[in-house]
Formats: sequence, structure tokens, C-alpha cells
Amino acid sequence: MSGTSAATAAVRGPHRRAAGEGAGRWVVLVVLCVSLLLVAVDATVLHVAVPAVTEDLRPGAVELLWIVDVYPLVCASLLILFGTLGDRVGRRRILLLGYALFGVASALAAFAHHPQTLILARALLGVGGAMIMPATLSILRQVFPDRRERALAIGLWSAVAAVGAAVGPLLGGFLLEHFWWGSVFLVNIPLMLVSLPVGRLLLPESTGGREGPWDVTGALLAAAGLFGSVFGVKRLGGGEPVLSALTLGPLLLGAALLVLFVRRQRHRTHPLVDLGMFARPAFGTAVGCIVLAMLALVGLELIAAQYLQLVLGLSPLSTGLRLLPLTFAAMAAGLVGARVLRRFGPRRMVCAGFCATALAVLALTAMGTADAAGLLLAAFVLLGFGLETTLFGAYESMLSEAPAHRAGGAAAIGETSYQLGAGIGIALLGTVMNAAYAPGVSRVPGVPAGASEQASHSLGEAYEIAGRLGGPPGDALRRAARDSFVHGLHVTLLVSAGLLLLGALAALRLPRAMQCEEPAERPAERQGERPAERSGERPARDLPAQRETEPVRVALDAGHRAP
Repeated sequence: MSGTSAATAAVRGPHRRAAGEGAGRWVVLVVLCVSLLLVAVDATVLHVAVPAVTEDLRPGAVELLWIVDVYPLVCASLLILFGTLGDRVGRRRILLLGYALFGVASALAAFAHHPQTLILARALLGVGGAMIMPATLSILRQVFPDRRERALAIGLWSAVAAVGAAVGPLLGGFLLEHFWWGSVFLVNIPLMLVSLPVGRLLLPESTGGREGPWDVTGALLAAAGLFGSVFGVKRLGGGEPVLSALTLGPLLLGAALLVLFVRRQRHRTHPLVDLGMFARPAFGTAVGCIVLAMLALVGLELIAAQYLQLVLGLSPLSTGLRLLPLTFAAMAAGLVGARVLRRFGPRRMVCAGFCATALAVLALTAMGTADAAGLLLAAFVLLGFGLETTLFGAYESMLSEAPAHRAGGAAAIGETSYQLGAGIGIALLGTVMNAAYAPGVSRVPGVPAGASEQASHSLGEAYEIAGRLGGPPGDALRRAARDSFVHGLHVTLLVSAGLLLLGALAALRLPRAMQCEEPAERPAERQGERPAERSGERPARDLPAQRETEPVRVALDAGHRAP
């Protein structure tokens, strides 16, 4: 732990002090994983409940869009705010507040009788998720100062995230078969009632450096800028025109606010986010790898789900079961990730993960209108293993490169890059998919021009219009739409593979070996870094002695220092 966090833990009582020592740190990991599991499940559990919500609450098209999107939108916008606030006031405190808010918002969502109430509840869930996600990762960074153990802990943490994302739709489907749609939110409450007292008892409190005031204006700039950017990106992903005022306006405003945020941080003595971390090649490269991985794959996952249901005709439950091998492979990669990282180092691990994922994506181009179960199984297993290997190595490198007292900010940057990559990926790959799909259904013999125009929006709409037309025209439109969708999927897969190979090239800037030795803290680090250290530069007078006594450490500081 840093000096500040160690001192804080010492005054918090024997139970919390012991939590980060001995076997207690693994108990802390269990509590943190349960926290992450709840957030990951809630991010996907609503997907299968949308039809039931629509039937019961009768939301309009815009209201339904907000019901689905407001959770990730709010969560992504507030990650930096709460991540850095946790560094300031205490990560455990923010986490426990997130628990409480998550439980209250879950109850509000479960018993919502109006679309506006459900939108508000989902927004509050997003606030709670933004408080929980960076806090779990930054507490993990503090509790596991040894990099070998921390790598194993991150592997378990990321495996739980993969489980949560996959379990969400399956759990939602099970609950909807036996209860009403509000039950998908109600299951959060008993878990939160257990997590609150257990977390208060077992989780250690830790803070970062408290030098200078917390930059409230900077936090609000970051939140507003991210909200506008993610909102605009989501509208692009939904097929909205680029020049639409509600798309272009938020994008430009969000980008402008983020530029102001960066400029403000560069000129502040005590910045909210230490941009000097990006001067370290490993940190900036790791963040870029996270963005590229999500950019290439999240939109692809949504398209793959449509392929399984609309082209192959599988039920939602069968679709979820087909995707389970991907989740199991990701879990396995998380569990063995620490050993692989020690053996091969971050550079080869992340690069190999990108290449394996690209190979799986290229293999999926062999999919057609007929079901190839064996091909899908092999490709999904390779895809899950490669993706988790990539994200594991990138997250571990990013978190280890960040100073301990900046763990909350670093975790928030990682989660924000994940969310932004996912949003941009949906927009980019969705645009590619639509561009490749639309021409094939724009002029189908025997189908009216207006019907073809509507059918070009999506495969689901094409099937609906084909059903209304009936007869030979309907059959022709259905066949043309299905074939065009498969063609568009192939084009999208090729673009995705190209992005993944670009990520493999970027990963070559990561450190070759995993530096597992924790450097001793200097007095300046315990009392607050000097400006030169905070910006990633070392004072010139420190270098001669360092070169004589610590040549390996100086080399790491100059290139890719790992604590």
C-alpha cells in the first residue's frame, strides 16, 4: 500500500487492517468480485426483458431507447468523477455508497409503474455502477501490492466479469418465465443487503494523495463531456444520421468539453487525472489496447446474436447457450492469465491475444445461411480465450503502471476506455454492417420500392415487411435480406479482424517482461509527488545516483516502469 493508505488502514480498526494482510486479502477479493458480478449482470439482464417491459409499461420509442441506454450512458459518464473522488475521500466509502444506491434503485426499478420512473431508476443504477466499478479495481490494487498476486486477483476479477455478462440474459430469461419483469431487478436487493455489512466489516479503507483541493469543475467537465460523446456515439450506433442535430450536437459539445478538461488538467498543480501517466508507454498503450479490443468486438457480438436468432432461427435461450462457450473460454483465460503473464510478459501476451481473436473472427467468415455448429463452437472458444487474454494483459499492465495513490483515477480511465470503445464499436461496426446490407435489399424484384426502403434498415424489419407482403414477393424479400445480412456480417468480420491486427501491432509497445518487484517508496511519494514526478519526469539530480545503484529501475522509469 502507499503510505497514505497504510496510515489510513492503521486507524480503521483491527478487522479492516487485517483485511489486506494474509488470507484476508482473498476474502476482500471475493467481496469485490460479488460487487462486480452484480454490476455486470445488471448491464445485460434487461435485454431479454425489453418485450415484457414494452407490453406492460407501453413506453414510446424514445422512452424505450432511454430505458435501455441510460444505464451504460450514465455509468460511463461518471466513472472518472467517482474514481477520482474515491482517491480523495476513500474508495471503500464510495463503494459502500454505491451498494446502497444500487439497492434502492433496484427496488425503484422493480416496482416502476411508468416509463419515466424506470428511466430514473436505471439512471440511478448507472450512478451506483459508476461508484462500484472503479472502486473495486482500485481497492484490488491496494490490497494486492505484489504484482504476481495482483495478476492472479485481476484474472479472477475479469473472469467474474465475463460470467456476469453471460449470466445476465440467462438469469433474466429464467426469471421472466416464472415471475414478472421487475424480478430481474429485485434479485439485486438481497445481495446488496448482504454486501453492505460484509463490505463495511472486511474491506480496507484507502485513499490516494490528498494534496490540493479536489477539482470539482474538472470532474463536471469530464462527466458532461463523456455524456455528450457517449450519447452521440450511441445514436450513431442506432443508425441515426451523422448530421442529425441530436447526434452531431452532443458529439461536438462532448468533444469540446473533453478538450477543455484535458487543457485544465495540464495546467493545474494538483490535477484530477494525472495525464502524466499517459507519458508512460505501457499505460497509454494498455488503454489503447482496451479501446481497440472493445471497438472490434462489442458491435460484432450484437450482430452475432442477430445472426443466430434471425438467420439460423434459434430461440433467445438457444442463442444464449450457443454463446456460453465464449464465456467459459474467457473464464479459463482469466484463471490462467497470471501464469501466462509471468511466463510470456505483457507484450507477447496481449499481442497473442489480439492475433488469436483476429483468427477466430476470420474463421467466422465461413458462416453462411446454414447452421455450422462445430465451426461456431470452435470460433467462439478461440474468441473468448483471445479476448480475455487481451483485456487481462492490458488491464494488468495499465493498473500496475499507475501509482498506487492514483489507483482510482487509473481504474476509472480503464473502465471509461472500455465503455467508449464499446460505444464506438457499436457505431462503427453497425455503420459498416448497414452499408454492406442495405444495397442487397434496395431493389428486390416484385417488391415495392417503399417496402424495400424500409427493409434496408435492418433484418428484423425486412422479415416483418416480408410477412406483411406474403406470397412470392415476401419470400423473395426474406431470402434477399437474409443473404444480404450474411454478406454484411462477412464484411463486418473483416473490418473487425483488421482492427484486432492493428491492436496486435500497438501491443508491441508494451513491456517485454513482467516486472514483479515492488519498488520501495520514496519519501516524496509518501508526502505527495513533486510536480516533475507527477508529470512523469524525474528530477535531474536524482538520475546519477539512480544510474549507479539501480540501473534496472532507471531503465524501467525511462520506458515502462512496473511497480
